[in-house]
Amino acid sequence: MRLTELASVGPFFAVRAGEGPAGAAERAGYLLLGEEAVRARVGVVAERLGTEDRRVAASVAYQGIAGRLLSVALGSAVLSGEVPDAAGGRLRWDPARTAPDDLWLPEPVALPPAGDGLAGLIRERVLRGPLAELHAATRRVVAISGRLLWGNAASSLAGSLRVLHAWCCAQGRPEDAARATALARAVLGDPLLRGTGTLAPDAAPGTAPGAAPPFVRSTCCLYYRALPGGMCGDCVLRHAPPRVR
Repeated sequence: MRLTELASVGPFFAVRAGEGPAGAAERAGYLLLGEEAVRARVGVVAERLGTEDRRVAASVAYQGIAGRLLSVALGSAVLSGEVPDAAGGRLRWDPARTAPDDLWLPEPVALPPAGDGLAGLIRERVLRGPLAELHAATRRVVAISGRLLWGNAASSLAGSLRVLHAWCCAQGRPEDAARATALARAVLGDPLLRGTGTLAPDAAPGTAPGAAPPFVRSTCCLYYRALPGGMCGDCVLRHAPPRVR
């Protein structure tokens, strides 16, 4: 399958195919999604954030890889009509690297078509596949809310949509931008993500021309604990009434 165009959208959409990164064969740390890799990644993120709060590090680590997996799935679905199979041991992940060198599919294979279309493939084979495995592994390594992590996945999907939508519009591909929005909205409707945030209706008041609908979370990723006063653009604290803040 074709993955080369994805890299032009942005680094979060890129995934290596074929030959792995330099030195990957010799690196014992080049791991599948599992507890050892999660523990290593949480440590890397904690060090980079300068925090001793493992919940914050685990949250940010999960959101980062969720963004990678969902960006690749959404971007590939929109641009090629296919979703790469990242399950069954196909996916390699290096917890010490950052995008785009962290993910590697040695032999990319497209998932077979499903009766409920591309959105169904992303829900069943990405959200409920590698992301669910990572979700479980993260909670085994760090005591953290499962709903918080699914909120991170929803936020990551909305972030992927913003980037992909803007790229499609800049390339004169409004139909693809609309398709990306419809797909993301369908995936956000999955029971695992339902209620973790709200994606505004298309062309909602206040939406900039050519921009994807804004997303507001109903859960918190805890990032403000690592950076006092720092809030994400879709932060529930930023958008909540003062008494809730």
